[in-house]
Amino acid sequence: MKTTLLCLTLLTLPLTSHAIDAGPASAQQQETEGWLLLQSRNKVASPKPQTSTPTERELSLQRWLKSYTHEIPEFFDQQEGGKVDSGTGG
Repeated sequence: MKTTLLCLTLLTLPLTSHAIDAGPASAQQQETEGWLLLQSRNKVASPKPQTSTPTERELSLQRWLKSYTHEIPEFFDQQEGGKVDSGTGG
């Protein structure tokens, strides 16, 4: 009986998340949403095309290709995440 009740409770949990009202958005939230809406509708696009020089494109390509020289570890050391080694100067 308890298992059935627990299963039903867990199954209805996603439905209850829609009922939670976040309340009125802050001024910053409204401004951000406004800018994102303008961006998604392409209303404030620059009339000037954004171009790059051949040198910039080449440097960008070389940087991208160089990123493949680093092996991706199978696991990341959780103890080392976010720490800066003070011996290397930052």
